Amino acid sequence: QVQLVESGGGLVQAGGSLRLSCAASGRTSSRASMGWFRQAPGKEREFVSTINWSAGSVGYADSVKGRFTISRDNTKNTVYLQMNSLKPEDTAKYYCALTGPSNKYDYWGKGTQVTVSS
Repeated sequence: QVQLVESGGGLVQAGGSLRLSCAASGRTSSRASMGWFRQAPGKEREFVSTINWSAGSVGYADSVKGRFTISRDNTKNTVYLQMNSLKPEDTAKYYCALTGPSNKYDYWGKGTQVTVSS
């Protein structure tokens, strides 16, 4: 059983920064990838960023490139999302997700709220 727990959300002014964390526990694969997604009220969930546990390869949505940085600490089974230059449109609930054997995001956390005020 895999569990993902996000933390680090909060209220910040536009231009500010936050760092989200996602701690994974249970049977995780070294070949898995961890992703961050977000969902704003009334909108569909969207991809934000991803990182591969072993290779460290990363990917970002165009909307966050240059502002967000994803990283991992394999010793702590934790992935981070450093968010800088935050904008009001970044306001959403942020979820981390882990890929399973099918290379799809099979495991999801409960999310952490990020609110950016203008």
